[in-house]
Amino acid sequence: MTARPIAVVGASAAGLAAAEVLRRSGWTGPLTLIGDEPHLPYDRPPLSKQLLHGAWEPERLLLRTEEQLAPLDLDLRLGTRATGLDTATRTLTLDGGERLACAGVIIATGVAARTLPGAEDIAGVHTLRTLDDALALRARLTGTGRRLVIVGNGVLGCEAAAVARELGHDVTLVGVEPTPMAAAVGTEVGELLAEEHRAHGVTLRTGAVDGFEADEHGVTGVRLAKGGPPGNEGVAAGGGTLLPADTVLLAIGSTPAVGWLAGDPALDTSDGLRCDAYCAAAPGIYAAGDVARWEHPVHGRPLRFEHRMNAAEQGMAAARNLLAELGESGERKEFAPVPYFWSDQYALKIQAYGILTGADRVEAALLDKEGCRVAALYGSGGLATGVLTIGLPPRQVRTLRAVIAAPLPWEEAHPRLLAALG
Repeated sequence: MTARPIAVVGASAAGLAAAEVLRRSGWTGPLTLIGDEPHLPYDRPPLSKQLLHGAWEPERLLLRTEEQLAPLDLDLRLGTRATGLDTATRTLTLDGGERLACAGVIIATGVAARTLPGAEDIAGVHTLRTLDDALALRARLTGTGRRLVIVGNGVLGCEAAAVARELGHDVTLVGVEPTPMAAAVGTEVGELLAEEHRAHGVTLRTGAVDGFEADEHGVTGVRLAKGGPPGNEGVAAGGGTLLPADTVLLAIGSTPAVGWLAGDPALDTSDGLRCDAYCAAAPGIYAAGDVARWEHPVHGRPLRFEHRMNAAEQGMAAARNLLAELGESGERKEFAPVPYFWSDQYALKIQAYGILTGADRVEAALLDKEGCRVAALYGSGGLATGVLTIGLPPRQVRTLRAVIAAPLPWEEAHPRLLAALG
């Protein structure tokens, strides 16, 4: 009888990290890596920065070449989707109808970009999640003189706005909230970033999108809902404000790629795939990366992070814990990372540790206005939970990580932050 494989569904950072750790930790049986894109595993953060700018070509994004993957002895299924999972038998169904009975499964399917009704039928309207998305948008922005409207002023929208301005395009950044990246970094830091974008020529607008204007060549404008803020130029006939555009990027967030799991009652797929502190969603079924919502043992509640560092770390943790459950190695360990994310915009390097969202207290210190050097402490319920910096050297930023590695009372963490800043 042929041994059952371990299957990793999702061939990006989390899935590749899981596959590599499975081999390093002693799994010698069949190992299947399934990816819905036709490309070898690649890194996503550069899509909205170096690749979109044209500074990097796709080959530089590869996490591993074919030669580097060869020692893993993978059954590599690229351009293949998993369409179902029977948790009781650990059997995957693939889009060609094949059923794959597994010893264990690691789910690392990530997220899918949100879009708006009608957008898919209009030339020049883009999302930015995959390599193909980024290449299509880059081709659209070749040359200068485009009028780009970015719908969504979160991290992705702000990064793309910075690149497009550096390429010489006219950029309007639209958000439902008036402050860029407010959901990620809070209003205080968001206002500083807004000033930076304005200084580089980005037009900031507030409003909800009501639809698009288009002709036979593609998009010509983005229509905002009535009742938006005053000061915008152009009014669409019978509607709200019209923002002229020949290119549109929808950067309005993402949804966990769990639709293919919805048929199994043993799985909780509300806001990602619900897991315990060991990243297990069911016996022999683990999850990692953007799709996983797991019980963080330090913070005592389920969390889901769409951060590159978390994807790799959680992929490794899920692989080790699956092998431990299968009796192949060691004991399971709870996954308790200190979350980390970064963003590059213009010359700014934004880095953050811990949990910033939902903070009820933020204290930001502007260390150097001209150089936009910032440090901010975030807290909730009397505890310090996160720290963010702009323009600080990596070594100093890593020192600040210790301040919030475990939530401390604000009165204890704040002096430690100031001491670390010198």
